[in-house]
This record gives sequence, structure tokens and C-alpha cells, in this order.
Amino acid sequence: MDLLKTYSIQKIFKTFVLIFLGTMTLTISAKLKIPFYPVPMTMQTFVVLFLGLAFGYKIGLATVGVYLLEGIIGIPVFSNSPEKGVGLVYFTGPTMGYLIGFLSAVFFAGYLDLKNNIFIIFSKLIFSVSTVYFFGVLWLGTLIGWNKPILELGVTPFLLAELFKICLLTVLAKKIIKFRKFI
Repeated sequence: MDLLKTYSIQKIFKTFVLIFLGTMTLTISAKLKIPFYPVPMTMQTFVVLFLGLAFGYKIGLATVGVYLLEGIIGIPVFSNSPEKGVGLVYFTGPTMGYLIGFLSAVFFAGYLDLKNNIFIIFSKLIFSVSTVYFFGVLWLGTLIGWNKPILELGVTPFLLAELFKICLLTVLAKKIIKFRKFI
């Protein structure tokens, strides 16, 4: 019985450490801007998908959920905070749909299977990141109005960067997924 308790406590501790490291990585990825055409690129979507691949959907969802909660309560973890605000005010701004989309992206990326070939992995990662843009466009259209060029504002500038990140993750996916054995 003591062995079971020790194993359980170790597993809980390991999960908390992974969530902490994951939120820190996501925060860093939001703050680093890489010069890219036509807009600077952050590595947030890359890290969100990476977390799904490496941690699986359960711990990945918990990690992204904690990250969002940190931002909502006012910790400046989001890309343009504290420069453009913090907390719930920033969260409910133009990027809220994208941030909520992180939850669906990490969930779907967490379901990738090692048995799949590279083209299926690529397709699943494209689908996963597409959910970020789906929720982003829905919220952006609701916020600024559907008569605005929403796709040109909220999707098109990021497509080339997303393709780069997805290609990189596709090549690394089988190695990343092996990390789950240690969790």
C-alpha cells in the first residue's frame, strides 16, 4: 500500500512539474518574436502542438488551461501583455478566440498515433492548428464585425509561418511522441 501511495505521489508531482514547465515554455514562446514576412512570428502554436504531442491530450489540456488561467488572473503570460493590457480585459480582446483554440489544438495533437505515416501526421497537425484559426476567426468576426476582411486580418498573414512550424513538427513528431513513455 505504501508503494502505491509513493507511486501516486510521484506521478502527481511529475504532472505538476510538467504543467509548470509547459506553461513556462508557452509563456516564453509568446514573448519571443521572430522576424517573419508579413508579420512577426511567435512560436505559440508550435509549443501548443508540441505539448499535445509530448504530454498527450490530458496533461496538454491541463497545461494550456493553466496557462490561460494565469493570463486571465493577470499574470502577463500572453504575447502582448503587459504592453497592451493584462487579465480578463486582455483575454477578451481580439485574440481570445485564438487563445481558446489552443485548447482544441492541444487536444487533437495529443491524439496523434506513432503508427501513422508522415502525411497523416502532417494532416492531423494541420487540422489541429486549423482549430486555433477557426475559433480565432469566429471571435474576431463577432468582435470587429463580419463586414471586415477577417481572413485577411486574422489568418492569411500567419499561413506561411504555420506551414513552417507544422513541417518542423511533422518531421520531429515520432521522436516527440516517444517522450510520453516517461510521463
